[in-house]
Amino acid sequence: MTNLAVEVLAARVEGSNEKGRGDVKRRKALAMAGLVGAVALIASLAAATVGNAKPTASPTVVKQSAAIAPPAVPNAAKLRAKYKGVQLTFVGDNAVGGSHVRDLALAKKFTHDTGIKIKVLPHPEKSDESYSQLARNFSSKSSAFDVVMMDVVWPGAFAPYLVDLKKQLGKQAKLHAQGIVQNSTIGGRLIAMPWFSDFGILYYRTDLLKKYGYKSPPKTWTQLGTMAKKIQNGEKAANPNFAGFVYQGNSYEGLTCDALEWIASVGGGHYIDGGKASINNTKAANILNLQRSWVGTIAPRGVTSYGEEEARIPFTNGNAAFMRNWPYAYSSGVAAGSKIKGKFSVTVLPHGPGATSVGTVGGWQLGVSKFSKHKPAAIEFVRYLTSPAVERFDAITNTNVPTIPAVAKDKAVVRTNPYLKPEVATVARVSRPSKFLKGHYNEGSKIIYQGINQILNGQDAKSVLPGIQSRLNRLLK
Repeated sequence: MTNLAVEVLAARVEGSNEKGRGDVKRRKALAMAGLVGAVALIASLAAATVGNAKPTASPTVVKQSAAIAPPAVPNAAKLRAKYKGVQLTFVGDNAVGGSHVRDLALAKKFTHDTGIKIKVLPHPEKSDESYSQLARNFSSKSSAFDVVMMDVVWPGAFAPYLVDLKKQLGKQAKLHAQGIVQNSTIGGRLIAMPWFSDFGILYYRTDLLKKYGYKSPPKTWTQLGTMAKKIQNGEKAANPNFAGFVYQGNSYEGLTCDALEWIASVGGGHYIDGGKASINNTKAANILNLQRSWVGTIAPRGVTSYGEEEARIPFTNGNAAFMRNWPYAYSSGVAAGSKIKGKFSVTVLPHGPGATSVGTVGGWQLGVSKFSKHKPAAIEFVRYLTSPAVERFDAITNTNVPTIPAVAKDKAVVRTNPYLKPEVATVARVSRPSKFLKGHYNEGSKIIYQGINQILNGQDAKSVLPGIQSRLNRLLK
């Protein structure tokens, strides 16, 4: 397939760095600006129902040109004969971006081909709230969820409630990166299949770097601060909303990811090292205090309430020089009508003196609830969603990082996803401490992100880190 184009949807609304943080309706409207069309059939999605689920909005079609459609379901006739009329509930991505459109499109295609009805239920926007949603469902032994989307750090906690997929999907699992497969194998049981991966990257405005005399993006955090300040000072005269640097600073899982990159990239450890909490050290304190000093200077004061979308919107609206985010945000920057199309690029995140750049390992997997009343049909839906054809579709239409190495090398995938260039794709990956915290990971992450959010809001890291370390060590015991 040549000349692949992505159908882009946008609500054509302006983002703001500072205003409307508490206005939920406005935030959702702003988030719709990042919707990326995943299908040629998107017009019908706006009016049709997938199972009992409906699209969250009727976005404006900006451009439709040779849109790539979801791939056909292999063995569809056989599945139709066996499972037609079965209805499954799929807990997929959150409802504020292009990923939910992707979920609706794939579910619609699967239903069309197999007759198996799929109700798409988006998970909460915050990762920890999504965790709680699944935990409540599993603890009550509810059959309400059949297929669930899970963060890469959750398998240890949810393994007892998930079906072993090894017999049915073990052969397909061999196509995926084996490190991710092993992460989803608990006690010899394959309790989830890799869906897409993630890692933190730095987005930057190429046009503004050139305008202010910079030949390359920052290598160190100090350089980022200097460059962001110079660019911000120059741009604010014409654009009062302009910021030097935006990222995920809210008190939630996203901040655990961002801060891990800050700390690990200066040699300050990984929160927990060797089975013991290690966050209370000078290098960690120094980089966290540096980030604190940027809040209200090169970063908006409101950055301490930013999630992924609150960072993405100002950047893609042309109101920021640098952004830390996941690869998914790339798609909205290259969308038809984007204010920064052709004016930005991506690279690895900065590092400290004598250290190296890192990116927090992220990603999502799909599991089948052992309380599902339709496990065989649910497994077939997972087989489809984690197939090479669907991973290729996801990568091209929604810039999701493939977990299948062969798909990551596909020419159309590489062309659509510049973050797969070797110098970015091979950056050192750092993992959140789920292997130490296991079923207590969510509690441990909360200790981390609440404490670091306090630092960003003005407290000295040297007075906060001892408490974080002490509470983590108690949790480890």
